[in-house]
Amino acid sequence: MDFLAGCIGGAAGVLVGHPFDTVKVRLQVQNVDKPLYRGTFHCFQSIIRQESMFGLYKGIGSPMMGLTFINAIVFGVQGNTMRLLGHDTPTNQFMAGAAAGGIQCVICCPMELAKTRMQMQGTGEKKSSTRKLYKNSLDCLARIYQREGLRGVNRGMVTTLIREMPGFGVYFLAYDVLTRSLGCEPDDPYMIPKLLFAGGMAGIASWLSTYPVDVIKSRLQADGLVGARQYSGIADCVRQSVQKEGYMVFTRGLTSTLLRAFPVNAATFATVTLVLMYARGVEEGPKDCETPQPSHHAAATTAQLQQQVQQPSSL
Repeated sequence: MDFLAGCIGGAAGVLVGHPFDTVKVRLQVQNVDKPLYRGTFHCFQSIIRQESMFGLYKGIGSPMMGLTFINAIVFGVQGNTMRLLGHDTPTNQFMAGAAAGGIQCVICCPMELAKTRMQMQGTGEKKSSTRKLYKNSLDCLARIYQREGLRGVNRGMVTTLIREMPGFGVYFLAYDVLTRSLGCEPDDPYMIPKLLFAGGMAGIASWLSTYPVDVIKSRLQADGLVGARQYSGIADCVRQSVQKEGYMVFTRGLTSTLLRAFPVNAATFATVTLVLMYARGVEEGPKDCETPQPSHHAAATTAQLQQQVQQPSSL
């Protein structure tokens, strides 16, 4: 049940947050010499006007497809790591989160590559050449594999690891600290609002800690979609980006990302709680709605709820 609830909650988070993610990627990789968008809200308006509401959901198939696999990996790694560490402490939460974040990159990196390529279709100067380059996320990955092999499908893996490991660690640490500080006890009538607030703020903290790396990852994964490649690697991408746009380049799309982080995590936690409540027919709400852990875990505590619902692409 924990697996099903986590997947449904994660899907809700993707549906809520994907439009913001599309705007973030567009802002991160747009040409600084000929920018298409003046800012976050102008980007939203432009996409809706030119591509309709469906334009905001370009590339959503990839994160949806990878959701089940990512959650399965996160559940297993997080649970087993916490068991090996032995104690539910903030430090162990960070370490377990970092371990989960690192291992799930095997799925996350190709998924985000397809998502980024799909989101960028039709945004180049020669729109006709990119609008129908990929039919869907699977077609995108298949075409990349045909041209570039496994190395192409895993483009951006190093930057994804650099982002996900500390990002997951900060998320679990922040969530643990906030739930302890807010006193999220099972019999607290305000437990759900507290969990939503803690999850949303933890998501924001996670993104703030790793956002510059995400900018570089997006640029590397979008590189070569139209025309020749611009970057030879991570260091070259950082150098060229700073040289052309200054250090503020690492805040490109940050507003959209932070606007997305809170509701995504809030939607995820609320959905998981409701699924578990209805599935078990619990009348007393979250008090008795314990989130199931893997077989090696003891009964769940409120502070452990985050282990069942977090996903990297929806932070």
